[in-house]
Amino acid sequence: MKTAVPPQTKRLLLRELQPSDVEAIFDLLSDPEAMRYFPRTYTREEAAGWIERNQQRGAIFGYSLWAVMERASGEVLGDCGPSWHEIDDELQLEIGYHFRRRYWGQGFATEAARSVMEWVFTNLPVEHVISLIRPENGPSRRVAERNGLAVADSTMFRGMEHLVYRMERERWESIQGAQQP
Repeated sequence: MKTAVPPQTKRLLLRELQPSDVEAIFDLLSDPEAMRYFPRTYTREEAAGWIERNQQRGAIFGYSLWAVMERASGEVLGDCGPSWHEIDDELQLEIGYHFRRRYWGQGFATEAARSVMEWVFTNLPVEHVISLIRPENGPSRRVAERNGLAVADSTMFRGMEHLVYRMERERWESIQGAQQP
């Protein structure tokens, strides 16, 4: 499948994860605070595997988690993108995001996730997107809520309770229409 052209924003460039991103992704995945809502932190080898798995998903679907780079510095801040997950026996497209701690609180996750959601609804024939977020993960919940997603359900995912935040295409289109002059 042809690899999709990821979205871009005023401050951010999104692109396919590359092996050269391993240090930035390892910095993220090995940080106990950044990974507080995951079962564990990752080793450097596991961070390289994270990149490889996302490259494989990109080759299959044309998209996956993308590297998020700050335009001004060229620094890899984290990752964000669409990925398929089976949730309660239904295949659903999640907008996932993970950012290095030093870039928290600057609006990068909200900006990247919003651009990915717009990209999904513009390029893919899906009727909704989700974000899976642990109930106690307040910062990620706020990102989803700022982007208009709302809690639709809860589920067990990878052995842990997650809230299922959801945005319907119809609602997204009505929001976009309301923002047009």
